[in-house]
Amino acid sequence: MISRTPNNFDYRSNGRRFNMRKFTFSKAAILRYATLAILILLILGFIATAFLFVWYGRDLPKPDQIRRTSGLSTIIYDRNGKVLYDIYKDENRVPVGLSEVPDHLKNATVAIEDKDFYKHKGFSIPGLLRGLIISPLIKGRTEGGSTLTQQLVKNALLSNERSVPRKIKEFILSVEIERRYSKDEILQMYLNEVPYGGTAAGIEVASQDYFGKRAKDLTLSESAVLAGIPQRPSFYSPYTGDSKAYIARGGDVLRRMREDGYITKEEEEAAKKELPGLSFQPQRKDILAPHFVMYVREQLLDRFGEKSIEEDGLRVFTTLDYELQEKSQQAVFEEVEKAKGLQVGNGAALAMDPNTGEILVMIGSKDYFATDEDGNYNVTTALRQPGSTLKPITYAAAFKKGFTPSSIIMDVPTKFPGGAGEKEYEPKNYDGKFRGPIQLRQALGNSINMSAVKLLSYVGVEDLLSTAFNMGLTSLAPTQDNVNRFGLSVTLGGGEVTLLELVNAFGVFATNGQFHEPVSILKVTDSSGKILYQDKPTKGKTVLGEDVSFLISNILSDNNARIDVFGPNSWLNIDGVAVKTGTTDDKKDNWTVGYVPSIVIGAWVGNNDNTQMSPTLASGVTGAAPIWNRIMQEALKKYPKEAFKKPDNIVELDIDAYGGGLPKEGYPIRKEFYKKGTEPTTQSAIYKKIKISKSTGKLANEVEVASGNYEEKEFIVFAENDPLSTDGRNRYQEGINTWLSTQSDSKFHPPTDNSDGSNNSVVVELHEPDQEKRYDTNDITIQAKGVSLNGISKLEIEIDGGLKKTVNGDSINEVFNMTTGPHTVKITAFDNQGNNGSREVKIGVKSDWQTTPTPTL
Repeated sequence: MISRTPNNFDYRSNGRRFNMRKFTFSKAAILRYATLAILILLILGFIATAFLFVWYGRDLPKPDQIRRTSGLSTIIYDRNGKVLYDIYKDENRVPVGLSEVPDHLKNATVAIEDKDFYKHKGFSIPGLLRGLIISPLIKGRTEGGSTLTQQLVKNALLSNERSVPRKIKEFILSVEIERRYSKDEILQMYLNEVPYGGTAAGIEVASQDYFGKRAKDLTLSESAVLAGIPQRPSFYSPYTGDSKAYIARGGDVLRRMREDGYITKEEEEAAKKELPGLSFQPQRKDILAPHFVMYVREQLLDRFGEKSIEEDGLRVFTTLDYELQEKSQQAVFEEVEKAKGLQVGNGAALAMDPNTGEILVMIGSKDYFATDEDGNYNVTTALRQPGSTLKPITYAAAFKKGFTPSSIIMDVPTKFPGGAGEKEYEPKNYDGKFRGPIQLRQALGNSINMSAVKLLSYVGVEDLLSTAFNMGLTSLAPTQDNVNRFGLSVTLGGGEVTLLELVNAFGVFATNGQFHEPVSILKVTDSSGKILYQDKPTKGKTVLGEDVSFLISNILSDNNARIDVFGPNSWLNIDGVAVKTGTTDDKKDNWTVGYVPSIVIGAWVGNNDNTQMSPTLASGVTGAAPIWNRIMQEALKKYPKEAFKKPDNIVELDIDAYGGGLPKEGYPIRKEFYKKGTEPTTQSAIYKKIKISKSTGKLANEVEVASGNYEEKEFIVFAENDPLSTDGRNRYQEGINTWLSTQSDSKFHPPTDNSDGSNNSVVVELHEPDQEKRYDTNDITIQAKGVSLNGISKLEIEIDGGLKKTVNGDSINEVFNMTTGPHTVKITAFDNQGNNGSREVKIGVKSDWQTTPTPTL
């Protein structure tokens, strides 16, 4: 049974009665109690909040870390400031100062991301409540409500985690950063940190990636597009999202800028019209001039180390001319494609400033990104056989030793001794022809192999290697091993060189003998601009005489000197430009290297796997020459085409175009340059006047010469010594004689046998006194000689019919005293067979020879 308590039940406490009906609350009391409760809750909330802030703030990053000093991208620039490559670990970040950011980009960012940026203290109360309370309750996670300062904290110091603790940390750090830095400093840091899609972090990289320009050069419409991307990069980027989403987003940014008073309605409309037509950069393969960049990167690694170039934000200013590089890459790719039918698989090119050694172009292959053809293989730094491109160095070594451009070397089939246990070496010319006598100007211009090998035999392999090594060809050091290994074939490309070193060596000719080490880096700074390394230009090292350099350059720029092999209109013919080709015998390498004083360019074609190209590939017509020509023509639009400077000790004169000596009647004349002291002073020695017997047509014998029974005829005689002979054979002359036997012109065929006419004749050659001559002295010299094929036994000297002396032998040279008046002198010679002959002259001694003689006592 349940008992119920009546309404008037007395509740007693301490013996006192309590009446419930009498207990009531006034409104004032309720207000007081409510206020007290709220106050207590606020205090408790403040304490809880403070506790949470202290708790989550105990391991926060230091606010000073907002100024990034690591994790910065190293940027490699070309010589004109074009970005070639960003080296980074995770994100590509290139900081810039706020002064390098246009006002419309700063205003666009503030307008679309945080319009009250310059008013708040790092946070927005409505945004904070929305992010910490409303969103977690409705969506179960925090979101939105971030100021620019909070976004900076999130990007630079915190993770992207969406949670209340992270939001609290963000708030704390934002307040602290606002306290430490100015608004402009915070905006600058934000613009350098915010992601713009992909690996691009910061406005400078975004500007380069999207528009190919520096941030400071952005237009209003371009700024609107970039300012709108960070909110949702994967959607608003024209590369990764809806390709047209940026247009609407950019319009929103422009509208907000107009609403906030940054731009006028007219400016908004004009910029909106530009949005659909904006031109974006092709999506990058992350590298320009890749072979060159990788070449530079290796040098940076050696100097600074990998960690430094990946995280320290180096600024690397290189020597590359990207504008010319791009044209060169196009030329290499297109010409190699054209030559596919000749089994040409790859090509390369390199250009340098010969006055500094600076690399202007480096094309290591036709396509760096061609994975099926080892495109990243850099041919410019690989050892390949250079073919005839080494010939100018051989000729330079010869000119140092006194040879001249008009010296004659016989281009005839000739055998050279082989090495130990090897057969004789017999080089062939490129076109299979032999030209006989050829001057060195035409021999070098037409790239005649036989002349080059002969010339090297006179110069010496060691001297050639020394010259080449001094000019920068390090693989051709003049060691004994190299001398033995290469032999004479080195002048035809028997060694191996790199295109980089070969082009640099030709730069020595371009600069009249000055050598410069190759340079690829001009300057390196840290991210703040402090110089860490700077190239110091030098005058170079003199490794070749300026006179010799000029002679080589003059020959290689003479289109007439190469016209016989290459014709008048080859790819080599650019007025005033010196150029040389080279092709290996097996057609594995084909080269062209040419220059003016301001730039030197080399090109190569072949196959990476060293397979042969087509035998029909023609040097100067196909292969490397068209590539070289296109690059040189392009380069000369911006690099001056100066004439090669003629040194003071170079003289020019007219010469015999055939024989190489002073002009000769009946032969063509041309002009030639010489080192002073080596110029010809007589007609060429190849012209020989030979006494021919009138009786037999053979070489006149002594009797015929003495008796005048001969005639002089001029012939052309070629003779060479063999400096390599060890067995007494003159292989050079043997080759000449074989060639002469094929020539029908009689001028090449003087008689070689002596005349046997006048066997029993005895002739007296009387040299003094002269016939019918007056002598103003009484002492008269008699000089005579008897000539006979049988030999002379004695001479008899008669004066005015009287025998004055008998001389045993064939000659006399004595003084006889004679009286004043006319005299008759007679010399009779007797041979060993008893035959005799005489000679008589009349003279006058201190009188006329016709007066009445006075007998001699």
